[in-house]
Amino acid sequence: MKRRRVIQVGTGARGVAYRDAVAFDFPDSVELVGLCDANPGRLSLYQEELRARGREVPGVFPDGLEALIRKQQADLVLVTSMDSTHDEYVIRALRAGCDVICEKPLTTTAEKLKMILVAIRETGRTVRVTFNMRYSPVRMQVKRLLQEGIIGRVRSVEFRWLLNIRHGADYFRRWHRNKANSGGLLVHKATHHFDAVNWWIQDVPVRVSATGARVFYTPEQAERYGLTRRGERCRGCLEARRCPFFLDLEQHADLRRMYLEQEGYDGYFRDRCIFSSAIDIEDTVAAAIEYRSGVRMSYGLTAFCPTEGYEIAFNGTKGRLEHGARESSSVFGGGEAPGEVHGLTLRVWPHFGKPFAVTPEESAGSHGGGDVRLMRDLFRADPGPDPLGLRADWRAGAWSILTGIAANTAIRDNRVVSIEELVPDLPLPDYPPAPAWDAPISLPADSTSTSTS
Repeated sequence: MKRRRVIQVGTGARGVAYRDAVAFDFPDSVELVGLCDANPGRLSLYQEELRARGREVPGVFPDGLEALIRKQQADLVLVTSMDSTHDEYVIRALRAGCDVICEKPLTTTAEKLKMILVAIRETGRTVRVTFNMRYSPVRMQVKRLLQEGIIGRVRSVEFRWLLNIRHGADYFRRWHRNKANSGGLLVHKATHHFDAVNWWIQDVPVRVSATGARVFYTPEQAERYGLTRRGERCRGCLEARRCPFFLDLEQHADLRRMYLEQEGYDGYFRDRCIFSSAIDIEDTVAAAIEYRSGVRMSYGLTAFCPTEGYEIAFNGTKGRLEHGARESSSVFGGGEAPGEVHGLTLRVWPHFGKPFAVTPEESAGSHGGGDVRLMRDLFRADPGPDPLGLRADWRAGAWSILTGIAANTAIRDNRVVSIEELVPDLPLPDYPPAPAWDAPISLPADSTSTSTS
């Protein structure tokens, strides 16, 4: 089998895992033949780290991408740049004759999504979107249980996601703090959550209402802490000794090398003040989502909790399935892999029967064990069959962000937003069949004696 020749666009922190997977882990199927980034310091850093492991990979600035594709005869472009630039690089790669793998989210606005869809239609090339949450063993287990009809057809969903004050705060000091860059947490972060629900229940949203605000990462909260001498960033801030959110880039080798030492090239500060008035994303949101099948979901995200994790419940025609987990902070170490899950729970409450626990499928590793499985599926020569529909193409990527884009619009305009008004006639994802959902339901012989407590 011919190896795919891969160029990676974007040399930030998240891109490292993809870089190393392509460069070292799957030599029979993929080869890293180029790098592209606007920051020459980070571009050189990637090259130095590859060179130290015996790989020499050329790099270019964004205006040289097409020339590099031609010179290296690349056929696959991996996009791991800032969210708001995904559309540009996806479209340029497609029009240069390459297929694309795009880190989530596919893009940040409906207008950018429409331009991507035009390029896909006109070029006929493929686009995959990376949803590592699908590849976590316990989340695959939830998918199997639902697909087997353990609670019948799902009719409603309750979903709550908590970010702790370490992980949550970090979104408010980075480029994510502005919707122009990230789409806010409803796009950048919640695209994982909305995709997982779409995939779990094999459905897509039609209408979204939402409320949201920045209520914690504000100047007023800083004043409550008595932090009155704040600077633009942590570095050099007069409140550094007192602020519990202080980030010293010097003390984190990876952050120092990748960001602090590269500031002179583009002026990007990785440690901006989380209480700045320049922030325009929400730290708490609540959304109500209606799906094509009539399913309703209530969704909440809070980014300033003392703990991190999620709880989700599916209510179906035969009962209720509950699943929850705690997660590691995902930032600044602490001895755990980013997004490592623990404290897993999985419980089924049948109608007219006794509830029972299901042993969750545990897995160590980053993002619930999903990262390593995702990389294998993306880059292995023969990834094999896909009975659970783990592989997400541009359709799944589009539907996942449209929930968040609609929620952003609903918050801004104070109204219910139709997905159709954002992007009309969007094709549905190709989900696997679930024949057990509408199977006949057998009632107990004596329903008066089977109530649960």
